[in-house]
Amino acid sequence: MDKDILFKNESYKIIGACFEVYNEKGNGFLEAVYQECLGIEFEEQNISFIEKPKLELRYNDRKLKQTYEPDFVCFKEIIVELKSVKALTDEHRAQVHNYLKAADKRLGLLVNFGHYPKLEYERIIK
Repeated sequence: MDKDILFKNESYKIIGACFEVYNEKGNGFLEAVYQECLGIEFEEQNISFIEKPKLELRYNDRKLKQTYEPDFVCFKEIIVELKSVKALTDEHRAQVHNYLKAADKRLGLLVNFGHYPKLEYERIIK
């Protein structure tokens, strides 16, 4: 059954990097702090990533001026969205679903550094 997990090794590495940041910083910082730390951790662990890529949006086959910017796209395939909140909500999950749709990707990782006493994360599949 493990072989059926989408991007298993890649997502394991990403979540491992998130745990490294959480173990070092704990909870209570702003999302931007965790994003910067995670970018450093991705570099140190040789995880390929693009930070804050602009995702094009379309309506009736026309390009919109508005864009989406997920926190990271890792391994060219996985959307990583960070939060620093008490608990994840359906709005956060919907945001990742929208990013997946806009980027035409299949897997998103929603990671919450604000949860106590441990890192909270969810795999979201399109």
